[in-house]
Amino acid sequence: MELIIVLLVVIVAIIVSNIRIVPQAQAYVIERLGAYHATWGTGIHMMIPFIDRIRGRISLMEKLSDFEPQDVITKDNVKMRIDTVVFYQITDCKLFTYGVENPSFAIENLTATTLRNIIGELELDSTLTSRDLINSRMRTTLDEATDPWGIKVNRVELKNIIPPKEIQDAMEKQMKAERERREKILIAEGTKAADILTAEGRKQAMILDAEAEKEARIRRAEGEAEAILKVQNATAEGIRRINEATPSEAMIKLRSLEAFEKVADGKATKIIIPSDIQSVAGLVAGIKGIAEE
Repeated sequence: MELIIVLLVVIVAIIVSNIRIVPQAQAYVIERLGAYHATWGTGIHMMIPFIDRIRGRISLMEKLSDFEPQDVITKDNVKMRIDTVVFYQITDCKLFTYGVENPSFAIENLTATTLRNIIGELELDSTLTSRDLINSRMRTTLDEATDPWGIKVNRVELKNIIPPKEIQDAMEKQMKAERERREKILIAEGTKAADILTAEGRKQAMILDAEAEKEARIRRAEGEAEAILKVQNATAEGIRRINEATPSEAMIKLRSLEAFEKVADGKATKIIIPSDIQSVAGLVAGIKGIAEE
C-alpha cells in the first residue's frame, strides 16, 4: 500500500514538473525525441516526460542591436566610422531556432557588410546628407537577408557618422564661411530694403506735395473766378438799376465823364474827351465854381 502511494506521488510530481506556462510575448520551441515538434504560444502546456524538451525560449518583443562603429570607405576614398543600430523582431520561432547559428552575431556581420557595400557607392557629401536613403536601403537588404531566419528587420538607424579629423576641420571652416556669407547677404538685403523704403517715402512725399499744390491752385482759381463772377453780377445789377431809373442823356454823359476821370486816375497828361461830353464838363466846372464861392 505504501509503495502505491509513493508511486502515485512520484507520478503526480512528474506530471506537475512537466506542466509549462508560457508568459505573454514569449514562445517555446518544443522538440520531441530530438526533432522539432511544436511552438507553444502564451498559455499552459503539458510536456510528455522524457520525450519532449524545450529547445528554446524566444522573446517575441522587438529587439535592439547596437553594434560597434564600423570602418567604411566612401566612393571618393574617404575613410570614416559609422555606428549602426538595428531594430528587429522574431516572426518565426522555428526558423529562428534552426535557421542560423548565433542570430545576433549573424545580424551584426550582415549589417557591417551591407553598410560597407552601400557606403562604397556614395561619395562623402552624399553619405553625410543621405541618412534616410542609407537607412532605407539597409533595412530592405537586411530584411530580405534575414527572412529565412524568421527575423523581420523593422528599422535601421545610423546613430553616428564620424569622418576623419581633417574632414571635420574642413567642414567646420566651410560651415563658418557659409554662415558669414549668409550674414552678408542678410545685411545687404536689409540695406536694400531700407533704401527702397526711403525712396518710396520720398516718392510719396513728392506726390503729396504735388497734390497739395494742385489743390491750392484749384482753390485760388475758384476764388478768382468767384470774385470775377461777383464783379460781373454787381456790374449787371448796376446796369439793370440804371435802366430801371430811365436816366436822362445829361446823366449818362455825366457818368461817362466820371468814367474818364477814373481812367486818367491822375496819371494821364492828356485825355481826349468827345464834344458832347465837353459841354457837360463845362457845366460841371461852373457848378463847382459857384459852390466854392
